Amino acid sequence: MSLDPEQSLQFSPLHRLQWEEAQQKYVILYPEGMVELNHSSAEILKLCDGAHKAADIVAELEAKFQASGLENDIHQFLSAALQNGWIKHV
Repeated sequence: MSLDPEQSLQFSPLHRLQWEEAQQKYVILYPEGMVELNHSSAEILKLCDGAHKAADIVAELEAKFQASGLENDIHQFLSAALQNGWIKHV
């Protein structure tokens, strides 16, 4: 599945994004295991709430971190997250 810029993105109901105090990082929990996330990945996934499209996520994160040129990295991560089933189009 490829990233569709016209569709909103939502975190998969089969997975759970949560803060793990013991590891001091966000993780994705699913029946087969757990994926540890870096700070950037967690910030991207927190915006996959069914209301944001890829461009919205880029704009919001560039504003939040006062950075520009994040589009390629964010799109690559979103594409990987789609392929892994962590997020879906809605």
